[in-house]
Amino acid sequence: MEALNLDELKKGLLDSNKTEIPAEPNEEMFGSIGQEKIDALKKSNEEIHELIRSRKKLSLQVFEQGEVLKKEITAFILENDRIPLADQREIMREKNDLRNKKVAMAELQLNEKINCWKDIAQLKKELRENERELTEKEERAKMFNRMLEDEE
Repeated sequence: MEALNLDELKKGLLDSNKTEIPAEPNEEMFGSIGQEKIDALKKSNEEIHELIRSRKKLSLQVFEQGEVLKKEITAFILENDRIPLADQREIMREKNDLRNKKVAMAELQLNEKINCWKDIAQLKKELRENERELTEKEERAKMFNRMLEDEE
């Protein structure tokens, strides 16, 4: 009697561990494989494109603001050239300080252009890698779909 109960218990455990496998796999089941990764890569590529546009826009703003400041300094220097003052040494020192600020602004603009170029180059490198991976994933999905169609 114990042997029968033990056999029934084993059979019940084995039956509970079985998972049902569909007789015929459907296209929907396999079609979604990798689609999430493809969608994520497409979204990532769009985000990189947006970052590139934003970086270019920021760089342009910095450059334009620098040009405005340099023009204001130049206008201030020219305006003060016409005013006769007793202490020319002090005026010359202030003019030199303002000219140095123009030079510093030009250096800042140059550094911004260089940093912008580096940032965009890095973003484009990442974009190329993502696009390569996306193309590979899409090709695999197409190949997989063709294999499924051939089996039918």
